[in-house]
Amino acid sequence: MKLTTLGLAAVSVSLLALGAPAAAHAETACADLVKTALPHAEVTKAVSEAVGDKQVCKLSVTSKPTGDSDIRLELWIPEGSAWNGKFVQVGNGGFAGTIPRASFIGPIKAGYAVAGTDDGHQDAVGTSAAWALGHPEKVIDFGYRALKETTDISRALIVAQKSSKPSKSYFYGCSDGGREALMEAQRYPTDFDGIVAGAPANYMSELFGLSAVQQQALAKPGGYLGEAQRQLLQKSALAQCGGGAFIRDPAACHFDPGKLACKVGQTDGCLTAPQVASARAIYNGRVDAKGKVIFPGYSPGAEALNGSWNAWITGPTQDLNPKAAGHQFSSNAFKYFGFQDPNFDFLKMNMGAQWKQAHAKMAPVIDSPDPNLSAFKKHGGKLIQYHGWNDPAIPPRSSIRYYEDVRKTMGGDVGGFYRLYLIPGMLHCGGGVGPGTVDWLSRIDSWVTENKAPGELTATAGRGQAAGGPPSQELCPYPGVARKSGDGYACAVSKKKG
Repeated sequence: MKLTTLGLAAVSVSLLALGAPAAAHAETACADLVKTALPHAEVTKAVSEAVGDKQVCKLSVTSKPTGDSDIRLELWIPEGSAWNGKFVQVGNGGFAGTIPRASFIGPIKAGYAVAGTDDGHQDAVGTSAAWALGHPEKVIDFGYRALKETTDISRALIVAQKSSKPSKSYFYGCSDGGREALMEAQRYPTDFDGIVAGAPANYMSELFGLSAVQQQALAKPGGYLGEAQRQLLQKSALAQCGGGAFIRDPAACHFDPGKLACKVGQTDGCLTAPQVASARAIYNGRVDAKGKVIFPGYSPGAEALNGSWNAWITGPTQDLNPKAAGHQFSSNAFKYFGFQDPNFDFLKMNMGAQWKQAHAKMAPVIDSPDPNLSAFKKHGGKLIQYHGWNDPAIPPRSSIRYYEDVRKTMGGDVGGFYRLYLIPGMLHCGGGVGPGTVDWLSRIDSWVTENKAPGELTATAGRGQAAGGPPSQELCPYPGVARKSGDGYACAVSKKKG
């Protein structure tokens, strides 16, 4: 990695020297960028195409920092005066495998140069990790190396075309992209001026352990939670915790599915003992023998929404449970990351010795849990993290856990460089009943360039929002005080900690 970083830095310095001063030199033609010399990488395609009202130089690059690496990345640069002088690197979802081009469009329209990577492997199925079998270097590429390659190569190519480096650089991602965002702040603290981490899977290996516990409970005789049970849980949780379309103050909601246990002779409108156990495993998370939470579970209130538990945890029906995204991710992770055995069955995994063995192998490479962000803060970096309270893929309390770990590690108030927003009623990275659309890129740019720290924000209804929710809601940075209004809570988090 040191050779890679130094080599790309040398290219950047050389190109800067050749191009200085920037204003005195014409922009390098897009097609000519295929000639740019890069350490262990090459530009395989360079074409100028229209994207909306902008002409954009689209560059495809293949990087091979190791003999087993095959990192593909793309960089799109607005040509001429359409470039705002800034750079955005966008994150992936799932186990990656494709370049997230759809996430390029927004930044391009705003004038940014934008880049993304497939994380070092090519697989259209985002829940598949079969590419990792027998390829430890590809796991490292996925974990963090492809991110660094993309950053350094993109900067070198921007300099090659523009004769100047970006004035500001940002990273923006949700889910696995949120994990990548925090990985950047931790491993490469001087690479980005601002970072947006949405619903981060930064405790990725812990998520696989959480899913193993939950899927094992659902797989027990009578343990599956069908549509009727999910509807019952959602209706009961909403009734207990404030009613309405979604729970406005989830931190104050302490819902126990045990209250729905069937009484003697009751068979309808209740949960059997195995179903109560499954629901508790989903809500409570992974706990030790004494009941202490090792890793938090999911928040109540959206159990029956389409795109919630039916997509991530239970599947729509019992026979389709193995198709649920959480089931797929965890099964693949233990097969190919943890044990390198395509026949490994995580439903039979021992959550003692076997889990510890897998965790010890995965965590150092794919997790980004380090709460010491001192180097990022010293660099002047700003970090915005956001998470939907009804996220069925990554527990929102894992974001609270990370925020509190950062505060504890760094000695208290971290609001000068780090803000966390929790969004009531929002599912994974969007959707749900609660409005969750915020222009996070604009917010981080304002904080970095104008020192306008984000405070109370308005989230609006966006594409994919379920029916029944309001058009907007106010969000406060955690652990802000929830101010009472006539229609519930005006801000996202109560005085009580999650």
